Amino acid sequence: MTEQNEIILAIETSCDETAAAVVKGGTELLSNVVATQMDIHQKFGGVVPEVASRHHIEQMTAVLEQAMDEADVTFDDVDAVAVTQGPGLVGALLVGVNAAKAIAYAHDLPLIGVHHIAGHIYANRLEQPFEFPLLSLVVSGGHTELIYMNDHGDYQLIGETRDDAAGEAYDKVAKALELPYPGGPQIDQLAQSGEDTYQFPRSYLEEGSYDFSFSGLKTAVINKLHQKRQKNETIDSENVAASFQASVIDVLVNKTYQAALEHNVKQLIVAGGVSANQSLRARLQEKFEGSGIELCIPPLYLCTDNAAMIGAAASIQYHRGDFAGLDLNANPGLMMD
Repeated sequence: MTEQNEIILAIETSCDETAAAVVKGGTELLSNVVATQMDIHQKFGGVVPEVASRHHIEQMTAVLEQAMDEADVTFDDVDAVAVTQGPGLVGALLVGVNAAKAIAYAHDLPLIGVHHIAGHIYANRLEQPFEFPLLSLVVSGGHTELIYMNDHGDYQLIGETRDDAAGEAYDKVAKALELPYPGGPQIDQLAQSGEDTYQFPRSYLEEGSYDFSFSGLKTAVINKLHQKRQKNETIDSENVAASFQASVIDVLVNKTYQAALEHNVKQLIVAGGVSANQSLRARLQEKFEGSGIELCIPPLYLCTDNAAMIGAAASIQYHRGDFAGLDLNANPGLMMD
């Protein structure tokens, strides 16, 4: 294989999606298979770790076989196997890590452990080349971060959540509104029919900070709902959703824009499950139009957890010789360094 044409079999099992993909050269997607457990966890109102792990075990072999079949490759064609090492649910991660280690051992292939957030960032590279320096806004159920990159694999954290991540706040507010799981898409849909009538607080923290905080906003929304229920007042769910979402998006967009200008970046990369939010995408496009900074938002199928993004990120590690041994272990608190 030439340097640009390595074929990587990638596995992702950090939460409740059992996924496998085959990626060529870090930019060409040959297959991308995702077995979702959303319907299973919906009745619990959230992901149950033990249930997720069990279903990963049940789905893994079939998902891997389908990914290889759709890519029309055999293990003789594969140059490396990559897997999400962390962060995530430890039981879920272990299923993927052990599957990847078994394949690497059986077929004498290099093994690559990938950081889940690096994967979300590199999902964008499957759509267009990176131009450095760039800034990435990572917004998901467990993460809200601003990451500056001066080169491939060079991650500099310049802002992060101090409490609830944006996606976590969405899910908790959705639960308070008695909306089904997952809450993020439900809030976004409701908000399209509502208005920002409640003017919930915007937490910008101290001047010059690129950190985020959504716990106070979440509490303000829940308290408002409790007050209305105690007084038997009608709750306008559309306006509550719109008001909550307006607060989240104002903070995300304004802080990101300020950071992008200060660091003089060429691109803004948006990553993570919340990047599928239609209102966030629209506001970012509006804010960055005419800024001279290219806005990169992946298509919806690459926003949520998938293995294609793990293969794309693994390509950078492959060319650097950044391989793991067969003692690779799942790390639910894995730091990005």
